[in-house]
Amino acid sequence: MITLRKSADRGSADHGWLKSRHTFSFASYFDPRQVKFRSLRVINEDWIQGGEGFGTHPHENMEIITYIIEGALEHRDSMGNGTVIRRGEIQRMSAGKGLAHSEFNPTDRETHLLQIWIYPERADLEPGYEQRDFSRHHNPDGLTLLASQTGDRHSVVVHQDVKLYGGLLAQGSTLTYALPRDRHAWIQMVLGTLSVNGVPLEAGDGAAIEDERSLALVAASPCEFLLFDLA
Repeated sequence: MITLRKSADRGSADHGWLKSRHTFSFASYFDPRQVKFRSLRVINEDWIQGGEGFGTHPHENMEIITYIIEGALEHRDSMGNGTVIRRGEIQRMSAGKGLAHSEFNPTDRETHLLQIWIYPERADLEPGYEQRDFSRHHNPDGLTLLASQTGDRHSVVVHQDVKLYGGLLAQGSTLTYALPRDRHAWIQMVLGTLSVNGVPLEAGDGAAIEDERSLALVAASPCEFLLFDLA
C-alpha cells in the first residue's frame, strides 16, 4: 500500500526570513492524521534567507539529520562543534539527554534544506555529532546510503533501525528496491518526477509505503529523492 502525502497538503509557515513546509505536525501546525510515520517524526522543507537563522535553542531525545538542497548552513552547538554544511554533505546530531545549538545561513543567498527528526532507539543517549561529505561517494544514477544504525558505507550513524538513502536518477532510469516483510518505507521527493510502483510523485511529495515487498522506481524526469527503510 502506498499512501501519498502531496506537497500542497503539507503544513506551512511563513516567518518572512523563513518559509517552511511540514510533512508531519510541527510547531503551530497540527493534524492528528499526520503526526509521524514509524520512527519518522519530522520532515521539514525550509527556505532560509541569507544572513538569517535559528538562534540557540534546545533539543533532547531525537536524531536530527540535515540535508542541504541548495546553499549552506552554519551550525554551532553546546558540544563545541562549529561547522558549515553545504550541498553534498549530511549532518547528524543526536540530541540524546539534551543539548543546544544554533543554525544560520552564512551567505547572502537563500538556503534550501530538509531537516529530518527520527525517534532514537532509547532515551537519554549521550549527545553526538557527525558531518560527512558524500560528493565523492554519491551514486550519480542510483541510491547512496547516507545514514544507518551501523555506519556502513561511509554513512552517518543514527541510533535507530533506519537506513536513509539519497537517490539520484536520470530521466528514464529505473531502479528496484526490495523490502523484507517486516520493513516499511517512506520516499520524500526533492526534485523532479518519480513513479513508485506506478504511483507518480513530484517535488515536495512524500509516500508512506507499507506491505510492499518490492519498489519499482522509474524517473519520468531527472530526479532527486530520499528513501527511508524503516522498521
